[in-house]
Amino acid sequence: MKYRVTAPRRLEGTMCLPASKSISNRALILQALAGGESTQLYNLSACDDTAVMVYAMEHPQDLTIDIKAAGTAMRFLTAYYAVTPGTRLLTGTERMRRRPIGLLVDALRSLGADIEYRGSEGFPPLLVRGRKLAGKSLSLPGGVSSQYVSALLMVAPLLPEGLELRLEGTVVSRPYIDLTLAMMRSFGARAGWAGGESCVLRVEPTGYWPVEYTVEGDWSAASYAYEMLALAPEGGSLFLPHLYRDSLQGDSCVASLFAPLGVGTAYEAGGVRLVRTAPQLKGGETYEADLLRCPDLAQTMVVTCALRGVPFRFGGLQSLKIKETDRIFALRQEMKKLGFSLGEAEEEGRGTVLFWPAGQDTPGGAPQGVPAAPIATYDDHRMAMAFAPAALAAGAVEIEDPGVVSKSFPTYWDVLRRASFTIDNA
Repeated sequence: MKYRVTAPRRLEGTMCLPASKSISNRALILQALAGGESTQLYNLSACDDTAVMVYAMEHPQDLTIDIKAAGTAMRFLTAYYAVTPGTRLLTGTERMRRRPIGLLVDALRSLGADIEYRGSEGFPPLLVRGRKLAGKSLSLPGGVSSQYVSALLMVAPLLPEGLELRLEGTVVSRPYIDLTLAMMRSFGARAGWAGGESCVLRVEPTGYWPVEYTVEGDWSAASYAYEMLALAPEGGSLFLPHLYRDSLQGDSCVASLFAPLGVGTAYEAGGVRLVRTAPQLKGGETYEADLLRCPDLAQTMVVTCALRGVPFRFGGLQSLKIKETDRIFALRQEMKKLGFSLGEAEEEGRGTVLFWPAGQDTPGGAPQGVPAAPIATYDDHRMAMAFAPAALAAGAVEIEDPGVVSKSFPTYWDVLRRASFTIDNA
């Protein structure tokens, strides 16, 4: 199945976003650890990733838990089931069975967890037998997925001595760790960075208490609204409800990332308003940014800058290779269909870097009308959502397997239709 997307010249109105998937999935784990039904959660995300978490929590008697393509669920539930009585088999899609989880399993085993691989060593499926864990300290490479760190942190208040977790080297996606810590504290835990900006995390053995918790809107999803307004030929204005200046989400930095591209953010009662402003970048100036703390914004930033003709160098993208797909490969392949060849490099202090224009070996380009080939999505929701707005610059674009958006933003295509995009079966 393919969608053909054509776009209006101007954007106006309200764009309703989903609730935050990152917050929803953490809240479900914390709710369960705090006593389940005694904790009230409001405004949970309706996306696929959260749906599998809800199912797992509502069916504790199930022996096999299929989390499908939900990487967050695989990491969080592995740790959760390690401290929860019972035996479960955690499995998922073929891609999920090729996503590494060995570092998390090793860390949990060092605390006494009983976890067995039921396929290839270091990869799901996992047989997890819940038990009381022990242990006081752990070390992990700072470059591992922040979801490994968050999974360990969330179960740490249940350990008899708590946990001291040392992250060695550059810490990837630190805002997601900060999000986890803040939410843990909302549920009564004592957890934080030892000494402020150090690389050591400390969690006390407090357990959790039940609270009422409301999930805010999703700043990651908001990035596509920023992209659309940046690319709209005649600009406009969009209001995004349920987003706040003091958000816990690391991807709220999208507001500052799009300011140089000419999209301003006004914080109003109940949400934010996006308006077109004068770009801060001079003509031909290269946009340099380190996306280590917000790698999920990479696809949005790459597509936007290229279609605006803004040269860029984005670093800190090494974690993109182990996401729903290898997003570095996917971006480079699909951007060629729009007329752009991206360069890739490994640079000391910057990790994996994507850049354009890339020089004579990979010349830059510009969209030459409607791309001849549809955009492949690689079972990755963010590929579909980041490339659909290209219709604003290219006239139209075809998106393969558009249903992948259900992973995080199930109403995405309806939201575009309400914003006057035309979406037809191709």
